[in-house]
Amino acid sequence: MTAIVRQTLLAPQPAPPDLAKQWTRTRIVGHGLMAIWILAGLGMVWWLIGAWNIEFVDRYLPRYLAGLWTTLSLVAISIVLGAALSLPLAFMRMSDNPVLGGIAYGYVYFFRGTPLLAQLFLIYYGFGTFRAELEAVGLWWFFRDAWNCALFAFTLNTAAYQAEILRGAIESVKPGQWEGGAALGLRPLQTFRKIVLPQAMIVALRPYGNEIILMIKGSAVVALITVFDLMAVTRRAFSNTFDFQTYIWAAVFYLVIVETVRILWNRLEKRLTRHQQR
Repeated sequence: MTAIVRQTLLAPQPAPPDLAKQWTRTRIVGHGLMAIWILAGLGMVWWLIGAWNIEFVDRYLPRYLAGLWTTLSLVAISIVLGAALSLPLAFMRMSDNPVLGGIAYGYVYFFRGTPLLAQLFLIYYGFGTFRAELEAVGLWWFFRDAWNCALFAFTLNTAAYQAEILRGAIESVKPGQWEGGAALGLRPLQTFRKIVLPQAMIVALRPYGNEIILMIKGSAVVALITVFDLMAVTRRAFSNTFDFQTYIWAAVFYLVIVETVRILWNRLEKRLTRHQQR
């Protein structure tokens, strides 16, 4: 009797038939919008080919590349410095000490709740009003340079976002992981470094990638404080030529950067989470 029941339960069943996809109104609208975007993209490419000007390329391509390097270096350094600052901020946010928690909460609340442009102006123009005081303490050499002010503003801004990303990722790790580390005789710091942090970083991978992309696109605001990044070079090229394709080429550069980061980050995520793939 047992064998009969087992044979009945484990008998192979045919795969369910594929459901025919119906052309609903939503699907028709989606395909129509996609076709419009594809046609617009092809039209833009065709227009750029027809408007190709070798003199413009020879004159402004080196400047575009120099501005691109400024953008990438500014974003990369601020991301690294912000990551170092976000770790103590995340621990302060999770602390039971009301003073430390309040300071970290106020910091995160301010830098996430105000525009990056306003923060940049506050640092670039605001610190300039305290020139005498900064010279007295030997810090004017830093804040008189627009690039340094942009780096400082970007670091403080991304540190607030990265702190919240890291805090959420750490809190997503189950408390049993801490208990397991204690049962193995590991100190809390060892448990965090070897058990909790690796799991938290897997959770935080995608938000970190989004933050990098947002920083790349938001970096265009530094053109307003005379930092010659990609957007500042584009504005100067337009003021000299009055040809709006200068902005189109800038958009192409930004699009290539963002798409490259997205592809590399997806590959990194797949590699680090290959043990979770089924």
